[in-house]
Amino acid sequence: MQRLALFDLDNTLVDLDEAFRVWVEEFADEHGLGSETIDWLVALDRDGFPHREVFFAKVCGRFSLSDSVEELWRRYRRRLPHLVRCRPAVLDGLVWLRGSGWLVVIVTNGMADNQLGKIQQTGLAEAVDAYALSRVEGIRKPDVALFEIAAKRCGMTLAGGGWVIGDNLTADIASGRAAGLRTIWVDRGTWPGVDHQADHVVTDVLQAIEMEVRGRRFAMTAAATATSATRGIRR
Repeated sequence: MQRLALFDLDNTLVDLDEAFRVWVEEFADEHGLGSETIDWLVALDRDGFPHREVFFAKVCGRFSLSDSVEELWRRYRRRLPHLVRCRPAVLDGLVWLRGSGWLVVIVTNGMADNQLGKIQQTGLAEAVDAYALSRVEGIRKPDVALFEIAAKRCGMTLAGGGWVIGDNLTADIASGRAAGLRTIWVDRGTWPGVDHQADHVVTDVLQAIEMEVRGRRFAMTAAATATSATRGIRR
């Protein structure tokens, strides 16, 4: 039986922080804001908080930019997918995972054009079985319904079990457990000292992929051993 692996996108499969830093440098240069502005913009971001609309409202207010908040946000969403990178080792790992009998799905919050652009530009669209985007479905993590939609895309249900892999303890780990799934937390050091109930903790998504492949092989070997033992008893 195939199993589900539900991956978060930003700062799990792709390095959003790195891409955002590049965008900030471009933005500061484009608007003549000076190098000291870069650190202020990165600090304001706070790992994706506040929401981008609030982010750009604060930016416009501080620097008296002539562009509207809506226009800045639209241009950001158009540009960012071209700056995001997915490491070749991660892409290969997902293909390897699928070849080991897993169904691989991306489950992500965010604007449809931005998130879909990242998935397509990085090559992830060809490396996974399906994806579920919050703004397309009208549901955001931690609502477990987004995971249910993701499972259905592969002809599966959450009742069959699976794993959620992500960097956010609320949107990924807590919601994954609420959905009855096992979880792997990609700890990037942004939640220091916070209690969690993740089944496993890694610092790189590649570790999570390797863990799932090893677990799948162990389960298949155990099942085969049990079947052989049963046949031996029947004889």
